[in-house]
Amino acid sequence: MARTPSNMLPLGTIAPNFTLIDTSTNDLLSLQDIKGEKGTVIMFICNHCPFVIHVNEELVRLANDYRSQGFGFAAISSNDVEKYPQDSPEKMWKVAQQNNYTFPYLYDKTQEIAKAYDAACTPDFYLFDAELKLIYRGQLDDSRPGNGIPVNGRDVRQALDAVLRNSKVSDHQKPSIGCNIKWKE
Repeated sequence: MARTPSNMLPLGTIAPNFTLIDTSTNDLLSLQDIKGEKGTVIMFICNHCPFVIHVNEELVRLANDYRSQGFGFAAISSNDVEKYPQDSPEKMWKVAQQNNYTFPYLYDKTQEIAKAYDAACTPDFYLFDAELKLIYRGQLDDSRPGNGIPVNGRDVRQALDAVLRNSKVSDHQKPSIGCNIKWKE
C-alpha cells in the first residue's frame, strides 16, 4: 500500500472553482452550490483506497456534526477510471449509498480539479473559510490502517471548532497520508 503525503497547498489560497457531476444525484454542482456560510470542506477520496475505507464512517459523522453549524461538505474522486474501473462514477454512487454519504460525491473526470487543488493522495482534506480562503489542509487525524489509533477526525474537527469559536486555526498542520491519486498518462 503506497503512502503518499499531501502537497500542502499554501494557506490563504482561494478555493479553485469547479462544476462537477454529483454521482449520487447526477446533478451538476459548483463550489458555490456546496459552499457553507461558515466554511467549506473539500475531501479528495476514492472508492478503493484502504486509507479512505478506513475513515469512511468518520467522514459521514464529520459532515453530519458540522453541516448544521454552517459548513458545506463535498468529496471529489479524480482517479483514472480506465485503469481503476472500481472508481467509476457508477461505483462511486454505490459506495455513497453503502456508506450513507450525506454529502455530494463528485467525479473529476478530467482531473483538472485535483490539479487545481494540488491534491496528491486519498484522503486529502481542505477547509476554506467563509470567503473561500484556505485555512486548513492535511490529515483527518493520526489514524491509519493497522496503526491501532482510533479514527476520530481530530485534526479537521479542531480546525472546524476554531472557526466556530472565531479563533485562528493552528498553523501546525500535518499532511495526510494515503494512496496517490491515479493520474492519467
